[in-house]
Amino acid sequence: MRYPHTRKYIRISVIIILLMGIYFYADYTHEKRELFRNTVVKLTPNCEQKLKKYALTTGNYYSTPYRQQNAENPVLRTPYSAEDIRAIQRGCNIIDDTQGQYAESALERWNATRYIRGNHTSCDHCHQGAGDKQGTNGDRLIGSLSLGASWSNGGDAYDRFTGLLLPFELRQMQCFINSSNGYKPNIFDDVIRDITAYSRFLSGAVNLQTQHRYPEQGIDEIPASATFKRGDDYVRGVQLYQQKCAHCHGKNGLGTVTEGKVIYPAVAGPNSFNRQSRNYFRFVSTILPGFICRNMPLGEENTLTNQDCRDIAFYIGNMPRPAGDREGPVSAAWQQIMMHTLPPLVELINLELINVELPHEEQANNISTQ
Repeated sequence: MRYPHTRKYIRISVIIILLMGIYFYADYTHEKRELFRNTVVKLTPNCEQKLKKYALTTGNYYSTPYRQQNAENPVLRTPYSAEDIRAIQRGCNIIDDTQGQYAESALERWNATRYIRGNHTSCDHCHQGAGDKQGTNGDRLIGSLSLGASWSNGGDAYDRFTGLLLPFELRQMQCFINSSNGYKPNIFDDVIRDITAYSRFLSGAVNLQTQHRYPEQGIDEIPASATFKRGDDYVRGVQLYQQKCAHCHGKNGLGTVTEGKVIYPAVAGPNSFNRQSRNYFRFVSTILPGFICRNMPLGEENTLTNQDCRDIAFYIGNMPRPAGDREGPVSAAWQQIMMHTLPPLVELINLELINVELPHEEQANNISTQ
């Protein structure tokens, strides 16, 4: 062979070209990201109202209206820069509209759905009021999962489920993995950064102090000892769910979708939280009852008894849903079978029961109209 080193040179050249291609693509992506971070943020209606309420603007200082209304001497805080404000606005949008239903492009939410398996989950379903749920008088609510209070707890917070000290960013990752049945974002991802910026802003906006635990952080849990100890009952749970929950979340817990937009999220099935989530009753039996009692039904909060909430949560916990990230392939396969075969089977059984109860003439009319 006249040129014995030709193949080696070709291979080296191909590798160099590929590496250069990766570099230039990464550089292009970085420039695109920087351009986007400097563009005007189009807010969702809820975020526009929320940030207007807290008077988020640039200036020589920032004074929260909440503090002005609840203290004699308003605190003048360090002003927010234009870059800070855009990060806060993007963070609010991600919390309020994680799936990007109101976004023109996925980039407006930093492609947050790439960390979520289903198409229902949004941070706002648990962290209601765009992460800052308040009462009619503007008072902060106990057990409302306030993002501002969660950030104010500050630093490394002890997590009793993992036995670890977890910073705020790692707690967000847990939400994506389990509550959203998804994947763990990188801790430096723009999704995490902007959610953190917004949460920190909420903490200052309602004048919370760092390294303090507030009652609106997390869930006001309901253990079995907080009931009359009749025991968690599946049958009572079915009845209560159909009366109080089914008109929003559906008879089978699969949620309500109208014109392609999620109105009420799924509490069961492939679009729901998985079996490793703390919302899953059979994993943690105190959190979902507390959430139901403090936040459900919408407009009728705190009307259910502790026992009612535990019964509903017990029933929801027995609905099929995705396996957790620590479960094996057999459990995951079984849940997939249950999620995709059980709801149609239940619908078929209900239809058969309806047809049996109808007079023969009405059955004939139904068949003719179909």
